Amino acid sequence: MLLTTAKLEQALFASHISHTIEAQIGNTPLLRLHKTARAYGVPDTVAVYAKAEWFNPGGSVKDRPALNIIRTAEWEGRLRPGMTILDASSGNTGIAYAMLGAARGYKVRLVMPANVSPERIAILRAYGAKLILTDPLEGIDKAICETRRMAAEDPNLFYANQYDNPANWQAHYLTTANEIWEQTHGQITHFVAGVGTSGTFVGNTRRLRELNPAIRFICVQPSRPFNGLEGLKHMATSIVPKIYDPTLADENRVIETEDAQRMAKFLARQEGIFVGLSAASAVHVSMQVARELDQGVVVTVLPDSGFKYLTQTFWTEE
Repeated sequence: MLLTTAKLEQALFASHISHTIEAQIGNTPLLRLHKTARAYGVPDTVAVYAKAEWFNPGGSVKDRPALNIIRTAEWEGRLRPGMTILDASSGNTGIAYAMLGAARGYKVRLVMPANVSPERIAILRAYGAKLILTDPLEGIDKAICETRRMAAEDPNLFYANQYDNPANWQAHYLTTANEIWEQTHGQITHFVAGVGTSGTFVGNTRRLRELNPAIRFICVQPSRPFNGLEGLKHMATSIVPKIYDPTLADENRVIETEDAQRMAKFLARQEGIFVGLSAASAVHVSMQVARELDQGVVVTVLPDSGFKYLTQTFWTEE
């Protein structure tokens, strides 16, 4: 059930104590990608914008759903003092849980593939989260299965279940989409986003389509099951999140890992925008979409910065 009353929205997303860490989540900048659009042959009559989600205090878009998942569970009585937050994560949602858990007094236990970037592991340990690392060859799906097993065995664990929890997409329905609408003055014509849990795509699409049914929505996935795009899912070969709704997309496009890597380096070196590969994937497809238009406003989401990926070798390759 979508909880949209004014009272609950205030409880979930507003803080009367403005200096708390969670009160800093949301209201991120919208950046126009001038140089990238020009370099990729986008007509001058088409604007491409990107939501800079690394401005959230945990460094990623996942602060939004993590906060909503925690507060909704508290509101409903499923998360209580003394319980431990448990979930599977490829990194960013885990960091958000760890940050918010520390701020709100919860222990956090995370299950993740052993090949997530060492930067993410270091950040999580700095926040005090307990990590269980699973076989990297089995990816996030193995971590999900292990998390389900652990949750079934210990009733004192709150299984946040970001892949199936509607509070994930509702966070974007209530916040991100409305910010985009206001920041573009209602002029957005196309929305592009990658899918991992699918919360960003689902929540933004549902709300923006209510605001203007003419907006077109483009979903981005990796081209193959084995790829280097942390945070994105190849849905055809993965455990599909229950919150994912394949009927929402007007169009599905795939991204090659190498194209994302090239775009990440271009953004850093030509726009001064340092992002991760899931963000670069969304920008690459946004430029494809924008190049095909005569006019319009294309908006995408940059889930995080590139600082958690510095050990990846493509940054130093020519």
